[in-house]
Amino acid sequence: MFTEERLDAITRALQEKGKVRVKELSEQFHVTEDCIRKDLKALENAGKLKRTYGGAILSQDYPLERDVVDRKNYHVDKKRVIARKAFELIKEGETVFLDISTTNMELAKLLASQSKRVVAVSNMIDILQILAKNPRITAIGTGGTMYQGVNGFMGIAAIEVIRQYSFDRVFIGSCGIDMVDGTITTLGAEDGLTKKAAIQNGRHKYVVMEREKFYFNESYKFAHLDDVSGIVTDEYPDKSIVDALESAGVRLI
Repeated sequence: MFTEERLDAITRALQEKGKVRVKELSEQFHVTEDCIRKDLKALENAGKLKRTYGGAILSQDYPLERDVVDRKNYHVDKKRVIARKAFELIKEGETVFLDISTTNMELAKLLASQSKRVVAVSNMIDILQILAKNPRITAIGTGGTMYQGVNGFMGIAAIEVIRQYSFDRVFIGSCGIDMVDGTITTLGAEDGLTKKAAIQNGRHKYVVMEREKFYFNESYKFAHLDDVSGIVTDEYPDKSIVDALESAGVRLI
């Protein structure tokens, strides 16, 4: 099979399945894995896919480019699964940080509906409004520069407030993980630096994200797997990723 034919076949497989694996393609086309990686790089340069750890996905398969406020109703069931797991980690009397994340909004709803007495700091207005409904929760906003697309605060002023606290638990949203170098990513520096400040001031740090995001990574790397205590997700990813996370000492929840 000529290279062009193989590229067309890989593209069709992506359109049908949404993702492909290097090992499987190597076996299917009877070529080396290095050859397949070169094919995937060529297709990525052409804008047809996004390479991931061990394979590739359709570049437009997950709506990472949309504003947070537009993602409130996306994958709600999965976010609620993650929120329930995160809620069980929080102990009575703890101080927690919930960053800008639609999954953290679901966690805030659980906290507001239960009886745990906690101090909750957030830089997202939606989360603060939810938490304020429960008198057992002390809800504290960071303030700072307001970003309409996320309905929250990011940047230097927000970071200065975050640095004044010592959090028992920090829950951070992410746009994906680059499994090649173990970095946790988001869309921009303002959001990334704000998340980084919270992680640095937390005792137990968790990334909250859907399974799909193990196959994505975005432009700004704000943390490494070594920086977090665990990842709270709705469903475990492929075994190769689970093994890589275990090797990095990251707990999957």
